[in-house]
Amino acid sequence: MCPSCRFQLILSSETQQLMTSKLSSDCPRENPPTQEPRKSSSSRKSFRLNYRHEEEVTPSRRDSSGRFVNPWPTWQFPSYTTVLRLFLMEKNHSNVPSSKEVLDKELPVLEPYFIHNPEQCGQVGSSLRVTWLGHATVLLEMDGLVVLTDPMFSQRASPMPFLGPKRYRGPACTVAQLPRVDAVLISHTHYDHLDASSVAALNSRFGAELRWFVPLGLLDWMRKNGCENVIELDWWEENCVPGHDDLTFVCTPAQHWCKRTPTDDNRALWGSWTVLGPNNRFFFAGDTGYCSVFEEIGKRFGPFDLAAIPIGAYLPRGIMKSQHVDPEEAVQIHIDVQAKNSLAIHWGTFALAYEYYLEPPVRVRDAMVAHGLNPDHFFTLSHGESRLVTQDEAVH
Repeated sequence: MCPSCRFQLILSSETQQLMTSKLSSDCPRENPPTQEPRKSSSSRKSFRLNYRHEEEVTPSRRDSSGRFVNPWPTWQFPSYTTVLRLFLMEKNHSNVPSSKEVLDKELPVLEPYFIHNPEQCGQVGSSLRVTWLGHATVLLEMDGLVVLTDPMFSQRASPMPFLGPKRYRGPACTVAQLPRVDAVLISHTHYDHLDASSVAALNSRFGAELRWFVPLGLLDWMRKNGCENVIELDWWEENCVPGHDDLTFVCTPAQHWCKRTPTDDNRALWGSWTVLGPNNRFFFAGDTGYCSVFEEIGKRFGPFDLAAIPIGAYLPRGIMKSQHVDPEEAVQIHIDVQAKNSLAIHWGTFALAYEYYLEPPVRVRDAMVAHGLNPDHFFTLSHGESRLVTQDEAVH
């Protein structure tokens, strides 16, 4: 095998994990879950509503070994031989330039403007203010609360600093430059979404005042990494941030998988997140393939004023289809969840797959037009760029 082919096999942290896999509370509780008791279950309190026991929603499921599984027929995990064959036979079209000057022109990294004074957060009013920091990391200012999604501020998505997918666009800021953050949403355990160094830096800066929302199975990992204020939720369970009980955080489903070590395949759950406020509704899709659950989410919680939906890392399709939506499927999620506006995430940061690095937003725009929708309502931002999203469906 030529050297370039060998390195292609480690382009994607998720593909690397997939191949290894084939080889080897402050809010009152209502309707407590019927699952068996688990250690530290007090950090997984639900409140107000619990949708898991209603027939019309899809609950999380485990196999006989206790590992989580995707309950939809659209999930088809590729075999090791399929992964190997496709990555060796398919052409890599990503063509990420080595020139910093070209990248600075095509994908500029801007210095973000943050609201550091809590009293100034009222500037946003009844609107949403969103800043894309790169990949799936979004800073959201909503109804007086500041929320961060899948914080990734490291140069590599890997347990090793010298190996694994490397950023070709750096983070728009450091953890030290962030404004106050009230809550962090974690979608799953893959290294490009759950970064130990970023978690440590956030915990060092904000400590127990920062509330972490994670899916089932992640509580112990978070505590081993020093985080105290952790809420672990199953799909359709809810919680809040102390002092902000008018905002509801719901762990909602996604079609994906989890892995950080050779033996922990799907020991933790994955998911999307829904944030319901008095003035706004926000949906964070995390990392996902397309499935029918997004219609369930839209019917239950839509319409959303803003959704953050992944659009990249979709080729080769034989490997990526079950776990990563392509741009057309991203637009379908936008429709299914009844999003008034959507921000494109999970592109333009890491070379994780084989599509041309600038292709995803072009295909999103074309798909919006094909559906007869205003393409401006599924928008991209430069790294570090912010946008105010108003409730009249217009984007300013």
